[in-house]
Amino acid sequence: MRDLLFSILRPLVQAPEAVTLTEIEGENTSYFEIRCHPDDVGIIIGKNGKTISAIRVLLNALAGRDERQAVVEVIEPST
Repeated sequence: MRDLLFSILRPLVQAPEAVTLTEIEGENTSYFEIRCHPDDVGIIIGKNGKTISAIRVLLNALAGRDERQAVVEVIEPST
């Protein structure tokens, strides 16, 4: 799932080298934290959150095959 998430995010953003993922594996849940350049946060979230919602749907569909759940969060950089 991590590779899929990278392959989705990197073409979207202006600074693909700044995209980092932290994956935390739980018993039934995979938790992903996305960190990126401050200018790219809005691109990843999308208008009214539609882009990040679509990403969450895709990862949950993939995780569902293994009876798991995926949680995806965008961590905004502190200013």
